[in-house]
Amino acid sequence: MDNQFTQFNLKPEIITALDEMHFTKPTAVQRRVIPAINAGKSVIGQSQTGSGKTHAFLLPLLNKLVPEKDEVQIVITAPSRELAYQIYTAAELITKHMTGDIRIGRYVGGTDKQRQIEKLQQHQPQIVIGTPGRILDLITSKALKIYTAKTLVIDEADMTLDMGFLKPVDNIASRLPEDLQMMVFSATIPDKLQPFLQKYMHNPVIEEVKNETIISPTIENWLVPTKGKALNQTIYSLITMGHPFMVLIFANTKSKVDDIHHYLQSQGLKVAKIHGDIPPRQRKRIMKEVHNLDYQYVVATDLAARGIDIEGISMVINAEVPREDLEFFVHRVGRTGRNGLKGTAITLYGPDDEQAVAQIEAMGIKFTPKAFKDGELVTSYDRNRRKKRVATTHELDVNLKGFVKKAKIKRKPGYKKKIKEAIQKDARQKRRIEQRVEMRERKRNNKKQNQK
Repeated sequence: MDNQFTQFNLKPEIITALDEMHFTKPTAVQRRVIPAINAGKSVIGQSQTGSGKTHAFLLPLLNKLVPEKDEVQIVITAPSRELAYQIYTAAELITKHMTGDIRIGRYVGGTDKQRQIEKLQQHQPQIVIGTPGRILDLITSKALKIYTAKTLVIDEADMTLDMGFLKPVDNIASRLPEDLQMMVFSATIPDKLQPFLQKYMHNPVIEEVKNETIISPTIENWLVPTKGKALNQTIYSLITMGHPFMVLIFANTKSKVDDIHHYLQSQGLKVAKIHGDIPPRQRKRIMKEVHNLDYQYVVATDLAARGIDIEGISMVINAEVPREDLEFFVHRVGRTGRNGLKGTAITLYGPDDEQAVAQIEAMGIKFTPKAFKDGELVTSYDRNRRKKRVATTHELDVNLKGFVKKAKIKRKPGYKKKIKEAIQKDARQKRRIEQRVEMRERKRNNKKQNQK
């Protein structure tokens, strides 16, 4: 099969690298963004997680890289260490067959800063990839000289904003040339991001690539009630009843992640946990073990998991419905069912989550209701069935209304029973009257027919 990436005039060695990665057909965001970047335009690319944003900017930028120039040419910021590592790995794979001395610098928190400074004194990288804080540290230390770069990429801009990294990104951008080509990629473009974009971007190409369906059709999206059931026990039942390849469990807080992690470990399961309080070195080690499939189960918070791309997740469990931002729901569920593979997303909810679940449904997301019965998870009834049911009660006559009213006020023992009996008696009387009327009418009609 011919590689369709050749339409973008990429170097043969890049096409070779794509063939090795089995990348033969560009995604929607890549088809729309790569030509604009090739043309030297600034770009705002908006699309969902897993849409191929990383290669949408890496391919055209690495294609234009000049290995002979011993200076920084491209700066790429990412809001998390894990995401920076992933971009770095992708860049290494693309440049694998390219000729010349191509140096890719990876700069993130939790690594040896002094060692990085010493290496930078010998050589500047052509490509800078890292977290905003560490890149800015190296710039202010006069070790990293980015002023030669004509290109700046801000990946996961919404997450950059959420995590408070927009100010360091602003400081980085202010040190770059005025004719800067800037690329901003994000799942959403919050209003708070607009002043920054207007400051540095002039007439950018805006490419918003919406998924045909918010959730991939390869994902089974289940809704499971937890009313009267222990949450941790329910999670344990869900992940052990089938044979999931890998399960990613989301919780809203670090303490809840700790709680779920502790419970599952106490049940004899090997479980990893990822959140902001885990030290960088330990976090890096855990991520390496997760990628090596040493863990089958991972419990994480939203922000910690946003920068993680784990292959082969077959099940996602929302231990809690997202509270702060319902877009997190889409990010969570989008972790499974990728690349045409089947996946299962399970959302656990209680009575207090009704409004949040309704808001998710208003986004166009449909759930299949499930419930436990005899130790098995079976398709259940629609939780809104009562709201949809048409009332079948009849209007009471004046006398009965009076009776009901008096009974409610006096609160005599057995008054509800008396009301029910009165209503039933009244209904029987009305039915008898209706039947007599119908009978008389039939007799009259028969008599008329006989007289003809």
